[in-house]
Amino acid sequence: MLLSRLQELIGGIYDVRVAYDVYDFLVTDRGRLPHAPEGGVADEELIVAQSADGAEVSLSLYLDPALLERLASADPLVELNGRNLADWWTALEGVSHFLYLAWNAGHDKPVSLLELEMQAEVDKYVASYWLMRRQYPRHFPAELHRVLFERTRIDSRLAAARRRLYGEANRYAGRFCRRLEQRLTHAVHGEREVLAELRRFYRLSNARKRAHIERTS
Repeated sequence: MLLSRLQELIGGIYDVRVAYDVYDFLVTDRGRLPHAPEGGVADEELIVAQSADGAEVSLSLYLDPALLERLASADPLVELNGRNLADWWTALEGVSHFLYLAWNAGHDKPVSLLELEMQAEVDKYVASYWLMRRQYPRHFPAELHRVLFERTRIDSRLAAARRRLYGEANRYAGRFCRRLEQRLTHAVHGEREVLAELRRFYRLSNARKRAHIERTS
């Protein structure tokens, strides 16, 4: 199934595994969402709730059923193109959030919202690059960075703090992925070197991720 294959794709890139499948936490009915945020739910939303004593955490990934239907009829893992790119990124973001949170929880590592969003933006670039290079081996997706990071617009209806969070995550991820793009374009063993860096980056804390980006880009 698509989301499980997405989980395998991201997990394979970063060499991370969790004991859970994303479908075990998937919710497609807005009415069944536990602790749904006020103001409604977007096409993708990861809902995390913790008990008062902190002993239990509940996790749900909401994806809009219409989005899943569109992806089922135009599978991006078969052909990623302009018609399914936006839906692909929405689903990928949800799976990225799920996997990153689950993996860090398994290692008793806290995760900040900025870290979660920044990693998802990196995952969108990296997973799309890997997929496009295999589907179109003669074409380097040079337009990918521009579309994902330079032409992205943050929803003006969001609260100011949320907009700042998304903007900061996008800027950091954009700087990091620009450097990846340069290495993939020019290095003889670009993909191998980038893969090693990505796996190191995935395991860094929020502060160390940002320090790494500021130091190297």
